[in-house]
Amino acid sequence: MFNLIKSFALTLAIVIGFAAVPASAEAVSTGTFTGASDHITTGAVEVIKNADGSHTIVLGDDFSLDGAPDPRVGLGKDGFYNGNTDSGVLGNLTGAQSFVVPAGIDVSEFNEVYIWCEKFSVPLGVAKLN
Repeated sequence: MFNLIKSFALTLAIVIGFAAVPASAEAVSTGTFTGASDHITTGAVEVIKNADGSHTIVLGDDFSLDGAPDPRVGLGKDGFYNGNTDSGVLGNLTGAQSFVVPAGIDVSEFNEVYIWCEKFSVPLGVAKLN
């Protein structure tokens, strides 16, 4: 029983960690996903500037992807995904999640957030940022 409780607590901590955004964060851009490559991708996204100057991509509670192998989160511009902005593997097909943008990436150079299929090098969803 103790192992079950310990496992549940660890899982809860991981899930909360995906959705956590620092209290001192500020949204610098927002968007809404549309599907791509015959996939259904929906929901809100924000790019957050953290107090330390780093940036986080935050998928909203309403985020949903219909599924694909190796979905990743990153940035692009004018219809082109930039693999250097890969911020990590999509943890869940639905719900709020957060992804830290790699250090050295100037988010102002990008106007889209991508859900990207690394295995087939195709977009699964794109959100134009405003």
